[in-house]
Amino acid sequence: MSKPRVLVLSPESPYPTIGGGALRTASLLAYLSARYEVDLVVFREPGAPDPRAAIPPGAFGQVDVLDLPVHSRRPLWRAARNLRRWALGRPPLNDRFAGFSQALEELLRGRSYELALVEHFWCAEYAEVLATRAQRLVLDLHNVESELYGRLAESEPWPQRLLFRRFQSCCRSLEQGWLPRYGLLLATSAEDAAKVRAICPGATVGVYPNAIPHVPVPVAPEQEAVVFTGNLEYAPNASAVRFFRRQIWPLLRERWPRLVWRVIGKNPHAVASCLKGDDRIELVGPVPDAIAALAQAKVVVVPLLAASGTRFKILEAWAAARAVVSTSVGAEGLDARDGEHLILADEPRAFAEAVSMLLASEERRNAVGRAGRLLYEQRFTWEAAWEHLRQVGI
Repeated sequence: MSKPRVLVLSPESPYPTIGGGALRTASLLAYLSARYEVDLVVFREPGAPDPRAAIPPGAFGQVDVLDLPVHSRRPLWRAARNLRRWALGRPPLNDRFAGFSQALEELLRGRSYELALVEHFWCAEYAEVLATRAQRLVLDLHNVESELYGRLAESEPWPQRLLFRRFQSCCRSLEQGWLPRYGLLLATSAEDAAKVRAICPGATVGVYPNAIPHVPVPVAPEQEAVVFTGNLEYAPNASAVRFFRRQIWPLLRERWPRLVWRVIGKNPHAVASCLKGDDRIELVGPVPDAIAALAQAKVVVVPLLAASGTRFKILEAWAAARAVVSTSVGAEGLDARDGEHLILADEPRAFAEAVSMLLASEERRNAVGRAGRLLYEQRFTWEAAWEHLRQVGI
């Protein structure tokens, strides 16, 4: 007996599974592939490798690629694009992935699906096209975009604040128009689900938590290092690096003369100028195994000032059984208990004191790391998260 068919539309390829967005999409695809015949449509940046080469053989029925137009990454061109988007009321990533309705329509001609799953709000506009091909539409909200822009506006100086306020307003308007077109909306946490219901009253909203595959605790000796991980071009991560560099790291650097701050993640160029000039800051760039890299740290720091969704960097630190110090915003949505699963601190001096307390006590940081590891095993593996999908009828 043949399986029912599902279509997944994603703005980025989930393979290789490096980074939070890829990990979330890959977890959904792993679940769906065991139950459905899955077709996948992904976008590709100019010059990027063919994403089909990284997809596990035989994992999906049909894999199609939509090629994005060339966009210069030079700062001046990027600023000009964002000024245009500000004037036209188009949030950056929605604008980036817009304009493919006709191409998608042609691609899907003659196909029909029981379910179509759209990854990210950035591609939510394609509901109209997909509704003609699928019986049920699901939108997976990695973030609540209007909330994210609002928090960036609160944490960034002028003129970025003005830009983010405009994008917050634009996103809210688009959310109110597009979200009702979907039969099911997936959010990363109960907190985000409540925000989505406030934006779109009457919507069916389910919680699908961010999760990572179950892995054994890496065996790695601790190094005299604190570590931050993430896509360093992503605005909340870049903001967090600047905050830590200017207001927290000087306090730790003075108190711990052998301590190194290691910054790990793709697009290191985005924070290079902020970090230069200090030989105890290591800008590593991307690594093949973030959990193994985190296992070498004494403490993992999450100094985020703006965020939405939940943070894979904390889940990966927990998987590595490493102690985490985070701002309240950084740990939002995980239901972690302060002082047990991690340490929360929002002000620079309090953050530095929390890190220092863990650096000074091997017993304390090991206890926090073990508690985080247990919470990960109980609630944030793929198998644990998949139960939420069964509950919403997927």
